[in-house]
Amino acid sequence: MSLIILDRDGVINHDSDDFIKTPAEWEPIEGSLEAIARLNYAGYRIVVITNQSGIARGLLDVETLNRIHSKMRRMLAQVGGKIEAILYCPHGPEDGCSCRKPHNGSFTDLAQRLRVNLDNVPAVGDSMRDIQAAMASNARPILVRTGKGERTLTEGLPEGVEVYDDLAAVASALLEPQLQ
Repeated sequence: MSLIILDRDGVINHDSDDFIKTPAEWEPIEGSLEAIARLNYAGYRIVVITNQSGIARGLLDVETLNRIHSKMRRMLAQVGGKIEAILYCPHGPEDGCSCRKPHNGSFTDLAQRLRVNLDNVPAVGDSMRDIQAAMASNARPILVRTGKGERTLTEGLPEGVEVYDDLAAVASALLEPQLQ
């Protein structure tokens, strides 16, 4: 069984500069839930690693975050998909924690929990900090143009970072070799 790591906001759901603070504000990007289901069906384990500094900023609490994730899981189940685990960093940018991307503490935690090596594991994000955390973990960084992806492209990407329009395109690229 293969593993894929996904950022949440901007990859699975529409992002907001004002943060996703309620279940009502969480809306999937078209095709993202079906892409996860396709990956599941092909044998991929899906893990989400996400920065959620809205908690540190007092914009939402852990209970609300759990309700947002419950909505995501429910909607995903309706199309036949599932997420194995969600790791989130509740800290703000100034807190100096190791779990907040671009640091790779959450990636290290995931590797230890699952007893896996993250070398070349696809890690899909829409921001430079997603790319940096993936690279620091020897994962395979993939940028999507959704969310903050277009903005991230203007920053200049490190060599070797793959770029796709959205999560559905990533799923197609990952699954295409399996069809041959």
